[in-house]
Amino acid sequence: MRFSNFFIPTTKEVPKDTVIKSHEYLTRGGYISQVSAGIYNFLPLGHKVLGKIKDIVRDELNKAGALEITLGFVTPHELWVESGRASKYGKELLRFKDRKNKEYLLGPTHEEMIVNLVRGKVKSYKNLPINLYQINTKFRDEARARFGLIRGREFVMKDGYSFHESKEDLDREFDLMEKTYSKIFKKLELDFRIVEADSGAIGGSGSKEFMALSDIGEDTIVICDSCDYGANIETSSRQRREISEKNESSLSLFSTPNMSSIDDVSNFLKIHPSNVLKAVVKKAIFEDKEEIVCFFLRGDDELQEVKATNAINADDIVDVNEEEIKNANLEAGFIGPVILKDSKFSDDDENTIGDMKFKSLNKLEIKYIFDIDLKDREDEVFVCGANKKDFHIVGMPLNKIPDITYKDLTTSKESDKCKCGGSYLHKKGIEIGHIFKLNDKYSLPMKANFLDKNGKTQPFIMGTYGIGVSRLISAISEQKSDEKGLIWGKTSSPFDVQIIVSDIKCENILNKANEIYNQLINDGFDVLIDDRKERFGFKMKDFELIGCPIGIIVGQDVDNGEVSFVDRVSLEKRSVRLDDVISEIKEQAK
Repeated sequence: MRFSNFFIPTTKEVPKDTVIKSHEYLTRGGYISQVSAGIYNFLPLGHKVLGKIKDIVRDELNKAGALEITLGFVTPHELWVESGRASKYGKELLRFKDRKNKEYLLGPTHEEMIVNLVRGKVKSYKNLPINLYQINTKFRDEARARFGLIRGREFVMKDGYSFHESKEDLDREFDLMEKTYSKIFKKLELDFRIVEADSGAIGGSGSKEFMALSDIGEDTIVICDSCDYGANIETSSRQRREISEKNESSLSLFSTPNMSSIDDVSNFLKIHPSNVLKAVVKKAIFEDKEEIVCFFLRGDDELQEVKATNAINADDIVDVNEEEIKNANLEAGFIGPVILKDSKFSDDDENTIGDMKFKSLNKLEIKYIFDIDLKDREDEVFVCGANKKDFHIVGMPLNKIPDITYKDLTTSKESDKCKCGGSYLHKKGIEIGHIFKLNDKYSLPMKANFLDKNGKTQPFIMGTYGIGVSRLISAISEQKSDEKGLIWGKTSSPFDVQIIVSDIKCENILNKANEIYNQLINDGFDVLIDDRKERFGFKMKDFELIGCPIGIIVGQDVDNGEVSFVDRVSLEKRSVRLDDVISEIKEQAK
């Protein structure tokens, strides 16, 4: 392709509202252009990169036995009502009505559409398993689109869906997709990790994310320095904490005036913050109700809100204000899991520890959950709020509190230990792929069934598998760029080679450049020749910005039978004999 005939609108100016280098370079390099917030056009260069990524994805999936289809971008709203997701997905779901007042939506994912396609067409276990996928446009009405293609509203996604007769066969396909995705991302030369993840709005019982490591990643992932464990911080678990300092105080009510923080209380009582119970009050949102929930954890731990939401099977949890806390008959800053006898809530239904009589918090009809790390700590007693202003209870044994539910609630810290004994590290990652075990989450409510070996009707067991195809362009760009521009790998670059003609007015230079260009084209290479009537320095800046892996500078040295090769990674130049150019390119292309 000749630069003079190609549409590559490069620019020196940094576009406004760009805060990461991939967004800047892809825009300045003429790969993408913004239409509206989170919506982008793919220009010829961007289209070529997108096409190469699609080809790699398609090739590996086809090898794994998946079958490509194309589903409608517009989805009937009634399918989402049928699955139960219409009321749960949130404002990210863009809904609209046609001229006949029928409701539709722009699909962010297509679980309902694929179930609707398969039900009634696949009727027997003999037709299973089947794995169908598409590479298509999706839309999610992000509240704050940002980071270019990484957090767009309209995006290109590979979404696949498998149907099985058993959970065992789903496990097999899930493992196959994990291996297939790994092959795809390795071909794209990405530095990535596979981590345990939360299923989120998709649902299901099993979930793994593929994270491209990057400092600008929106997700925090937890990895072990000694084993292959990795998890999104929303789901990461840790080894049971060893507490070196134990509070062995006898049970008593202690005056703690104006001491409403963990640090205040631990400093005043000269105990470790881990021995103080932290109470985090949230309002849980369910489909048909709202309720106040207290989460209790160690004072030096932090609540992980996704874990907390899942622990009570809520649709969401939100902060509460002081008035809501007061209306729940709780004392902000002094909240604990028990109510003392001298409060107005005392009655005959009470518990006793020593001389202290109390009722558990659930007598106020307030749900409370304790972090799993607090379970079975009979040898450890705690300080907790007394639900009375300016008072804490010292020496509270948790095993004396009735009806405690324990769940994993905390955010893993870098000081925590993996179950193997290794230490945790926190890394930032860009989610580039996600695979789920859906089981019958969609097939059951949508009545998508088949006949098993015994002639009985069973719901399909399903898996779903996604790759952010357009997001991969930014992920690669973030990992493989420098202060000058993009640096593409061999498999993702829009061109294999870029030829830079130093002086278009010199007939000998131009002829030699065209000769090399034609030879490379004939040998099957994808080549961009910069034959524009521009200064050499200007062309080199564009070469550095566009990021093809190899540059061939054709200049005055052709009189001596030589050209210069430029490696885009190091920007080092070396002389190559004209007779060796083709063989050198073939060697580097291996």
